[in-house]
Amino acid sequence: MKDRIVFLVFVGLTTTQKSNAQSRRVIQLSGIVTDTTGAFLPGVNFYVPKAGRGTSSLNNGFFSLPLLTGDSVLISCVGFHRQAYVVPQDAKEFTSILVELSPDVTFLKEVVVTMPTEELFKEAVLALNVPLDNTGIDPKNLNAELLALMVRTTPMDGNANYRYYIEQFSTSADNKFHPIYNPFLNPLNWVKFIKDIKKKRRESQNRN
Repeated sequence: MKDRIVFLVFVGLTTTQKSNAQSRRVIQLSGIVTDTTGAFLPGVNFYVPKAGRGTSSLNNGFFSLPLLTGDSVLISCVGFHRQAYVVPQDAKEFTSILVELSPDVTFLKEVVVTMPTEELFKEAVLALNVPLDNTGIDPKNLNAELLALMVRTTPMDGNANYRYYIEQFSTSADNKFHPIYNPFLNPLNWVKFIKDIKKKRRESQNRN
């Protein structure tokens, strides 16, 4: 009798687990992630701890991943408070949500770094020796070699990088739809070159 009761309990637990597993449906969860101002947030992590998988939002804040009803999704991003989303049991096959993350701001205490005393600050300023000429300019700053070195080693700023990119893009666009030929391998160019040589030779002979 005791063995029969244990068997019935085991069958009941197994049946309950199977029914719970069968009741969990697969859905596609999609949506947009923004901050409190409505700006899209790229790189937001959506992680399902039990399943050990997840995804990240795109540059436009869009994300999409398959889930099971009842799954818990951990939403995290650097600089923002974490959130958790539980897929409801009655969720539709294609569910869309809007996630709004609030910033996690940490305010640091103000730190003021000053000289120990006003007298020491005055002494440090007066002891500062900057060699200046009659015009009040340090001659070292106008050294030709130093200026040339600065020109060679100074990286491009945003405008210079943009101009370089546009120039490279226009060059690649011009050569995109046709092959690049070597003019030295063109027989017509060689014929024209030989004719020009003969013509100049005849002109020089006529002059003589």
